Amino acid sequence: MKLSKLVIAAAVVAAGASSVATSALAQAKEQFFPLLSYRTGPYAPNGVPWANGKQDYIKMINARDGGINGVKLTFEECETGYATDRGVECYERLKSRPGVSLFDPQATGITFALTEKAPVDKIPLMTLGYGLSVAQDGQAFKWNFPFMGSYWTGADILIQHIGKANGGLDKLKGKKIALVYHDSPFGKEPIPLLQERAKMHGFELQMLPVTAPAWSRRLPGCKCARAAPTTCCCGAGV
Repeated sequence: MKLSKLVIAAAVVAAGASSVATSALAQAKEQFFPLLSYRTGPYAPNGVPWANGKQDYIKMINARDGGINGVKLTFEECETGYATDRGVECYERLKSRPGVSLFDPQATGITFALTEKAPVDKIPLMTLGYGLSVAQDGQAFKWNFPFMGSYWTGADILIQHIGKANGGLDKLKGKKIALVYHDSPFGKEPIPLLQERAKMHGFELQMLPVTAPAWSRRLPGCKCARAAPTTCCCGAGV
């Protein structure tokens, strides 16, 4: 519930990013939330409860509070199966709905595809813990709003944890750190950050991509975290 509340609150903030969106919010009797979801496909176990939670929260806000400041919230769910092309189709179909607030692409690949479209359409993209990590620089990507960190945040936390476990970041020099990652846009996102960290601290970075079919099988994961001199990070998305 707290996460869902944050999502709606963040959505309202992001929707006010442009004068167009702000004006629409002030004048419209309804505000439309396009809900891209993935109830099908390999990531459905994560996508189904997320989609259900977002719907339930919007319904609750309408029933309990009459919307937000008197503005009713409406939504339409569009199934992407986590596929980029289907996500773009959902965006193109729903972006012209009156009172559209923002898009939460729910996939890094879809976020990449929509990043160039958002400034043209003047519709904010909101990503929570995923998406385009470099979008944290708001001057470069003014229509992308990353919340709750990014893949770079997660990768940096991992390196700092490994450094602490070894007695300090300076102790990483000469060690080998491997990233087991999903061979897809979201899996590759931490790589630039880890490459910079490798230069800073003198460790050798090994990249171990895993293709989607193998991703459903159990991976070595972090069990090797105490094995010296090699330490394995859990891959992005694990």
